[in-house]
This record gives sequence, structure tokens and C-alpha cells, in this order.
Amino acid sequence: MSQNSPRVTQVLAPGDWHAADTLTLPSSDRHLRRRRLVSDHGLELLLDLPRAVVLEDGWGLPLDDGRCVRVCAAPEPLLRVTAADAGDLIRVAWHLGNRHVPAALAADHVLVRADPVIAEMLAGLGATVSPVTGPFCPQIGAYGHGHGG
Repeated sequence: MSQNSPRVTQVLAPGDWHAADTLTLPSSDRHLRRRRLVSDHGLELLLDLPRAVVLEDGWGLPLDDGRCVRVCAAPEPLLRVTAADAGDLIRVAWHLGNRHVPAALAADHVLVRADPVIAEMLAGLGATVSPVTGPFCPQIGAYGHGHGG
């Protein structure tokens, strides 16, 4: 990687900026502070943020040369977890949280990384577990970062 790679020193929320390229990463690789990265089209860049952040899908990485790279959440093998009613889904979510399992929460389902042990636990709790593939954007922890993200 070139010593003259463009640097990124801040992140931009989704908005009115134009992306010259994309950077697709799984959730486990989106908690970063300083790292050399290569975009989807081969652009080498240096991420050099003041503190570690979880890069969210749709955020922008403004390069010091004026271009911007859009962060994309990579498709991953996931489990879509549903329950008979909201109370059961809350109970399932509590068990996942109690085990520090990163999870994306929605009104009618929870997404977690595909894991046969977790799938068995969830089925034992009465949940319906379906394998899916898609971007994984788990909840950010209460202190601004995820567990094992």
C-alpha cells in the first residue's frame, strides 16, 4: 500500500454527498480506528480516526483528496428469529443479550449471526429460526460500541 494513500480522519452520516467508491465489510470488520483498507474498486486508503467507531452501513468516509467512499455492510449468513408474540420475542432477545450475542432488533424479528449452538438455544426457547443472508447491522452497545462486533 502506498505511503501516499488518501487519509480518512472523520466519518459522515448518510446524506447529500456523492460516493466515488464503496467499501464493503462484514460487521466483524467495521469496528475500526486506524487501518489501511482497500475499497471495492481497489482504492487504497488509510483510516485514521481520533477514536474507534463502528462504521455503519451508508456512512461516508471523506478522503483528504476530496473524494468520498461509502461504507456498505457485506451480506453475511444470519438467523432470522421470530416468536409467537411480542412478549416471547422480548424474552428471546433478553436471552441473546444475556449471552452478549450481537443482534439487530426489529419490531417483529431479531437477526443474529448464523451459529448452530445459538440456533439450538433459540429453538429450545420456542422461537422460530430461519437461515437468511443479508447485511448485519447489530445494535450498538450502550457505551457506543458493540460486543464482539
